[in-house]
Amino acid sequence: MRQNPSRRLFIQGAGLMGAGAAATALIQAPAAAGSDPAATGRTDPDQPRFTLAVIPDTQYLFDADRGDPAPLRASLRYLLDNRAAQNIVFAAHLGDIVENAAAAELAQAGEVFGLLDQRRFPYSVLAGNHDINASTTDQRGPSPYLDVFGPKRFRPLPTFGGATADGYNTYHVFRAAGREWLLLAMDWRPSDASLAWARSVLAAHPHMPAILTTHDLAFADDSGTAQLSGHGQRLWDNLVNGSDQIFLTLNGHYWPAGRTVLRNAAGRDVHVHITNYQDRYYGGGAMIRLYHFDLARDTIDVETVSPWILGQDPSRRNSLEQQEVELTDPANRFSIGIDFDARFAGFAPKPPRGPRTPASMLIKGTVAYWRFDQARADGEAVPEGFRIDDLSGNGNHLTRVTLGDSSANALRWATEHHADQPSHASLRFDGGKRPARGAYLRTVDGAPLNKATMARGYTIEAFVKLPDDVRQTNHAWMSVLSRMGTGHDAGKTGGDPAEPLATLSLSDGMALQWAAFPLNQDAISTNWGHEMRAGQWFHVAVVNDGHTTTMYVDGAELLRNPSTPAKGLAASNEPWYVGAYHYDRIIEQGFYGWIGDLRIVDRALPVSQFMQA
Repeated sequence: MRQNPSRRLFIQGAGLMGAGAAATALIQAPAAAGSDPAATGRTDPDQPRFTLAVIPDTQYLFDADRGDPAPLRASLRYLLDNRAAQNIVFAAHLGDIVENAAAAELAQAGEVFGLLDQRRFPYSVLAGNHDINASTTDQRGPSPYLDVFGPKRFRPLPTFGGATADGYNTYHVFRAAGREWLLLAMDWRPSDASLAWARSVLAAHPHMPAILTTHDLAFADDSGTAQLSGHGQRLWDNLVNGSDQIFLTLNGHYWPAGRTVLRNAAGRDVHVHITNYQDRYYGGGAMIRLYHFDLARDTIDVETVSPWILGQDPSRRNSLEQQEVELTDPANRFSIGIDFDARFAGFAPKPPRGPRTPASMLIKGTVAYWRFDQARADGEAVPEGFRIDDLSGNGNHLTRVTLGDSSANALRWATEHHADQPSHASLRFDGGKRPARGAYLRTVDGAPLNKATMARGYTIEAFVKLPDDVRQTNHAWMSVLSRMGTGHDAGKTGGDPAEPLATLSLSDGMALQWAAFPLNQDAISTNWGHEMRAGQWFHVAVVNDGHTTTMYVDGAELLRNPSTPAKGLAASNEPWYVGAYHYDRIIEQGFYGWIGDLRIVDRALPVSQFMQA
């Protein structure tokens, strides 16, 4: 262990000597390439990816007559310059801003932080042992630290929430990823009253995930494995363990960097991270940690960089600067997976989206809408010949058809459904091939959809889930939805005229495919998607605007969409099938998996009007 608590106590004592020397003049560091603070943009509070910046011990940069504020100035400029590009919503300093708790040092540091104040960039600071009298708790009374970094400094910021009466502990609320997050900035030695205050802040914001920042909580060994310090154990016992909202703690003070995961009283993970670089070249050079939260991926990606070195001409960096521009060892560059919904479920459960009425899905141009939420028990077989009504009112009803001697259970009612599906039900298809087996649904004779060509455009949507063993059991080219009739039946002679007139299928690798004979082409036109994951629901949409066809998955446009004009759909006045694939008019297999709501509209819909929107 390069640095342990007892050794650190020696350093903190030494740091209290020699205070009061004149501060050096502010030195302006070169900003990151292409930077212009006046041109920075705003953050996006609703996108699922955002960044929390962490600034650990900067004490050696403000050390009587032997510091250099240039690195910190460069780091703060970097945050301003990259605020919009990296969606940096907040910055947290972890204490030990200065070395000797001297008024001149703190005033100098305060002037540098003025860069953030001028732009109303949200941030917090807290007192480390070098910023105040380290032998006192937060009941120490007035101090030069409080004069510069007291609550009055943060009140103009929209994220400032409040402070303890002594002024040494603050809380902040920032909005990111569509929700509010709480950050506690706690003193080097918070009193029992301040810990009670922190618990009251959490209680007053019961649905906010919380991050605890403080100076002394954990230390690490050379492997990067962290454990609670003596004071950290006090914080754990009296604040963190019983406060399920706290999922991440950040502290400096010790080195090297490290982390661990502890289990709180609720049985959920708390990520404990230490970050401090004062032992490295140039006092750490105001190196920063960037916590890139990505709620869509349930991941936090962490990187550690030196904006001060990044802003230098690479050809003029000395050998140490070349090594320190970015730290890429496992202790400083890593990703942690967090199922945010599950982690926050104890205090901020995400309410499931309720079912929506059929009427709400009948937008202009709806020609067919099928859902499977009829009052049937989960797992009960759909009877042979059972009719599922077309809720659009256009008469495109479906009936069950069984392949060969397949059992009644080849098609069953299910309560499985996509989280954003209008109905909370589906059908479980248990089909296969060689020989063709399973069951499917077909539109009734005389259904208007059987002859529809939709020359002005169309949107076809479906919710689908594939079983876990779908790739091991050979269901290549099974169809979610297909149209009876071949290209030859519609007078098409190009390509393979034995192909079905239209099919939404899955390849041998379970890649989505929409293949259809348009009115204006003699050969089939094909849209390709990527391979779909088993065991997960997805929404697929095929959209034709009367000119070209585009396929989407979960509202995202896919790559392999043809640009060749494709107008409408060729027809032979025969049924559509749900859950069956045919070739040369012979049904070769039934679908294997779940199919939820399906809708067909006779115009191109924007993503905002898809069923899962």
